[in-house]
Amino acid sequence: MDLIYVALGLVILVFAGDALVKGAVNLSLRLGIPALVVGLTVVAFGTSAPEMLVSVKAAMAGQPGIALGNVVGSNTVNVLLVLGIPALLATIHSSRLELRRSYAIMVASALLFIGLCFLGPITWWHALILLVGLALMLWDSFRSTEQTRVESDDADIEGADPNMPWPLVIAWLAGGLIGLPVGADFLVEGSVNIARVLGVSETVIGLTLVAIGTSLPELATSIAAALKGQADVAMGNVIGSNIFNLLGIIGVAGLVGDLAVPVQMLRLDLWVMLAATLLLVPFVLMKRDITRVVGAGFIAIYAAYAAVLVL
Repeated sequence: MDLIYVALGLVILVFAGDALVKGAVNLSLRLGIPALVVGLTVVAFGTSAPEMLVSVKAAMAGQPGIALGNVVGSNTVNVLLVLGIPALLATIHSSRLELRRSYAIMVASALLFIGLCFLGPITWWHALILLVGLALMLWDSFRSTEQTRVESDDADIEGADPNMPWPLVIAWLAGGLIGLPVGADFLVEGSVNIARVLGVSETVIGLTLVAIGTSLPELATSIAAALKGQADVAMGNVIGSNIFNLLGIIGVAGLVGDLAVPVQMLRLDLWVMLAATLLLVPFVLMKRDITRVVGAGFIAIYAAYAAVLVL
């Protein structure tokens, strides 16, 4: 039964990811908002819904290893696999994008989160600091949106239709936003049950199987975006999701219950997450494309990290 849950979750995630990309791109067309901004908000937050559900549920159940491991692991997976795997299929032309501001917020969020972890356990006041940071990020994004609201040229992108009716745009978005957490829930439930039968620790479950499972929405969305040449949605999705994971998800989970930070996470996993975040420097600051070779390198790094965790 657990294997059936995993397979069903994967199928739902693939279709829901494609629906969300289509809805988000066409929403940007109808509103005259750059697709990058939509990727940083609607798509990023929508694909982070599974992480939110899992971490809040884990916090309520007194499982901080899963709650924190899910987010830390997901942020690592988002950079190394969610960008690495699509890059194997099609080069992600990040050189065409202006991501410095959003990336700076992503790095600052990671540093803030790591600092609070060392002051842990994460309690309600830590959570409030993270949520204030999220509010400031959203305010900055919407202020930037107002300044850059222009006629979008995304009509040349495959699947984009500037004349798509509003009900259909909303239907695509709703289908994606509803389907992603449902699919992830099936996948995570099956994966966690299988892992526990094998005797894997709670923190390792959170950092690996749960993190990969809840990051599949981002992966499905980024693969669909990369294949359609929508590098802005793919990159915006990852950067926005990583910011929301740290500030929003841990912020809400910390209000639900105290989160003790595992020693293993302080020694290794937080620094791996930060290193993965800094790996994007050449592609954001130096305007390099994420090629197939880079994608293969990202995947190899994650495979080595996962091997260290499991062994």
